[in-house]
Amino acid sequence: MCQFLFWFFKQKTYIEEQNPMKKFLIVGLGNIGEKYENTRHNIGFRILDYFAKNEDLTFETQKLGDIATYKLKGRTFILLKPNTYMNLSGKAVLYWLTKEKIPIENLLIITDDLNLPFGSIRLKTKGSDGGHNGLKDIQDKINTTKYNRFRFGISDAFNKGRQVDYVLGEWSSKENERLSERFEKSVELIKSFVLSGINNTMNAFNGK
Repeated sequence: MCQFLFWFFKQKTYIEEQNPMKKFLIVGLGNIGEKYENTRHNIGFRILDYFAKNEDLTFETQKLGDIATYKLKGRTFILLKPNTYMNLSGKAVLYWLTKEKIPIENLLIITDDLNLPFGSIRLKTKGSDGGHNGLKDIQDKINTTKYNRFRFGISDAFNKGRQVDYVLGEWSSKENERLSERFEKSVELIKSFVLSGINNTMNAFNGK
């Protein structure tokens, strides 16, 4: 009986590992280093850090990024924070997609967006890079603009010519007060994407 159970669970694990549809790569974009930690441009890192803290996960530094793995209802979430700096994010994304044999439709990129009001969240299944260097490099490396992206609004409340300073600046005290609630909503969105699919998640969360 023990031998049978050992064989059964071994086969079950093997089948799950061989089924790419049950694996999802969730990528938070940001820049490594303490000076970037609380900047608007690092919202992708912050959301994944919040996810990991809530689920008692630990990130481990592996090739091209920090990785944490989470399992829920037969699905595997691979959380990735690239350590390549923003402008070279595509290298890490392509490596982990390939290594884990994850299809593009199971990829979700979390990024900041100047064109959305602060805290707004919006999912899209395709689109241009919108001038975002991280997305530009990802699209170049995976050779498609058809991938899921989770856009977190940081607003465009900056003076002319100060965009870089604003994006690489830290959140205001008023924004910081609202971030925890927005992080909670973001984690719900990520789980919904994996468990319910992109279309159901867009209907439930876009604009919320």
